[in-house]
Formats: sequence, C-alpha cells, structure tokens
Amino acid sequence: MIGIIDYGMGNLRSVQKAIEYLGGSAVISSEQAVLNGCTRLILPGVGSFRMGMQNLSRLGMDEYVRARVCDTPLFGICLGMQFLLEESEEEGVSPGLAMVPGRCVRFAAGKVPHMGWNDVHALRSPLFAGIPEGTQFYFVHSYYADTDAAHTIAQTEYGCRFASAVQAGNAYGVQFHPEKSGDAGLQLLRNFMRL
Repeated sequence: MIGIIDYGMGNLRSVQKAIEYLGGSAVISSEQAVLNGCTRLILPGVGSFRMGMQNLSRLGMDEYVRARVCDTPLFGICLGMQFLLEESEEEGVSPGLAMVPGRCVRFAAGKVPHMGWNDVHALRSPLFAGIPEGTQFYFVHSYYADTDAAHTIAQTEYGCRFASAVQAGNAYGVQFHPEKSGDAGLQLLRNFMRL
C-alpha cells in the first residue's frame, strides 16, 4: 500500500489513479495511523511553499515524514519535492523539511512559470530505469531547486540548468508531474513502486 499524504494542497486523486492504473494500491490520508500501514509515501503538491509547510506542520506531518523516511521510501512531486529542501525564498524565506541541502529560488530568466514539456537529463538513479536520456516530462513551476551535485539525480534547462530530480537516502523528489507525463511518467512511478 502506498500512502499519499493529504495536507490540503495538491493533485491527490490523479496521483492515486496513476498508481492504481499500474496495479498498485494507494490511500489518500492525513492520519498517521493510516499512513503507518503504508510501505511507501508520496508527498504531492501544488501551490504556495509557505502555506504547504504550514499545513504539514499543523497536521504534525512534517515531523512524521522526517521520522518515516529513515526506513520508508518517500517520493515528493512538484511542491512536494521542494519541501525536501532546507528552505524556499517564495513569499519570504520559509523552512522546509531539510532532507536535501539547498533552497528553492525563483527563475530569473525566461517566462515564469515554467510550464509545459521539457527534457529531463537523468544523471543516475533507479528512479529513471528504462527511461531514455532526454525524455520529456510535464512541468508547472516558478521556483526551482538550487542544490548540490551530490543530491541531483536529473537536470533540466530553462534559463539555467536546475535540479529536476533530487535524492537523499530514501527521499526522492521530482519537480515535474509524472502523473501528467504519459508513458514516461508512469514508468517513473512504476520504478518508485519497485524501490
């Protein structure tokens, strides 16, 4: 069972439907007792970093996720990936979950938000097994992860080269939306389910 963390923001049902399409089982919940029965966790998200972190904190999900990631694979999608970083500069500096070093910064060049299909260049990681180099995924975001090379598992070019996928231990994150990225997105979700 995969637990999709509900903190009041995000495309929860579309992620659940993608998991079910692949033959998996997924539950959407904000209850720790329910999520405790899950062998993997997904942290999706759309919207404001500050509000999202406030919601996670109010539900006690920030500390819960930090504890669970010690022995449970965690997959952050879009805003959920940004939460993995130490902080974001969106709406003033706000702290994140601090699982991955770095911060979220706003694009300084190009049209913002970065919206649409773009190439993803996977550097390493079983998350991208069976996905050709340079495959396109679907993005919608105004801020990107500024992190180090050691935690960057894929990169994308949009005004600058940024980390479009990150990893630290059991914590994985992608800036794009696999649930909206066709066959390649489904393959990536399948890979996460196999970790």
